Amino acid sequence: MPKLKTKASVKKRFKMTATGKVLSGPQGKRHNLMARTQKAKRSARGFQVLEPEDARTVRRWAPYGLG
Repeated sequence: MPKLKTKASVKKRFKMTATGKVLSGPQGKRHNLMARTQKAKRSARGFQVLEPEDARTVRRWAPYGLG
């Protein structure tokens, strides 16, 4: 059976913790930032843990992990 390919966009957008949780960066911080409040931009820093349903999809797209 051939190797499975990892989706390239998943490699760029997500990372996995040592316990298997999937982290994603903030959404909406690329453009039109002048329309957002300073509080909204500040709260979108760092990474956020995905919900289990979404994490399952990301793990399916990255069959051998993201490390």
